[in-house]
Amino acid sequence: MKKFITYQLFIEVTEFLTLTVGKLGKFDFPAGHYVYTGSAKANLEARIARHLSKDKKLKWHIDYLLNAPGVHVTQVTRAIENECACNQNTPGNCLVAKFGASDCRAGCISHLKYQA
Repeated sequence: MKKFITYQLFIEVTEFLTLTVGKLGKFDFPAGHYVYTGSAKANLEARIARHLSKDKKLKWHIDYLLNAPGVHVTQVTRAIENECACNQNTPGNCLVAKFGASDCRAGCISHLKYQA
């Protein structure tokens, strides 16, 4: 049995937002649909559950977006594919450089994609 290592959060932003995302800075997020790709070497389900919770310390870039008003995860998928390969195969535009990908060595601009 193959083990899931990557997840994607399908996110709806219901209205235009301007957010400060940790040390990345302040960014605009148009209303619409986004896909965030992440991974966990262990405890994938715990990582997903943490992302879905509103009661958490803001640690990762995605935490800032998910805790904003009017932002909802509409679907979660899991994959055995490498995080960066999965992200690179996902359509969409990168609006925030390095979002979730500040340590990426595979050439990903961002692990958050805007799909309108």
